[in-house]
Amino acid sequence: MKVAGKYSDVELLAAIREEQDLNKAILYLYQQYAVPTSSFIIQYGGSEQDADDVFQETVISFIDVVKKGRYRMEASIKTFLVSVARNIWFNELKKRERSGYREKLFEHGRDQQEADISFQISDLEKRRQLRELVHQLGEPCKKILMLYYYENLSMKEIVDHLPYENEQVVRNKKYKCLQSLTGLIKGNPVIARQISEITK
Repeated sequence: MKVAGKYSDVELLAAIREEQDLNKAILYLYQQYAVPTSSFIIQYGGSEQDADDVFQETVISFIDVVKKGRYRMEASIKTFLVSVARNIWFNELKKRERSGYREKLFEHGRDQQEADISFQISDLEKRRQLRELVHQLGEPCKKILMLYYYENLSMKEIVDHLPYENEQVVRNKKYKCLQSLTGLIKGNPVIARQISEITK
């Protein structure tokens, strides 16, 4: 990486405000302050990618504050940047915590819905009616349901067999496939009755 020129705090602020060699000033910020700021993020549970993302957002925020004349030099630039990064990271952690809680509720609800049909799928694969219904769902759904229910593969293992990005994508696809299958069963009274009789 090219080494940026040295700046005093006053010179750095002037370069940002007046946009004099702004790229050099930004490079200097990264060279001088990325490591201590990133170390804080990693110390509080972040990954290296999290640290990079937070520091980038921190620099953008700092430049905005300086240009708007809101930086009062009541703290050193290093202290200010770490403080901004800390606020950004803690807010991100709160978002992730809330998102994780919502995801747990969502997954719990889906598990209950899936339970209504999971027993039928695991027990009735050899029956012609269900096999025909699964076939109607199309090849992607057929592959996912077969791999999950009949070959007992995990979501991670399914990702290795099918062209999906990650486990969450597979979960979402499986859920939609089960919804479609439930709809087909309910939409065909004859098959629905036969399946109901078989599962009594």
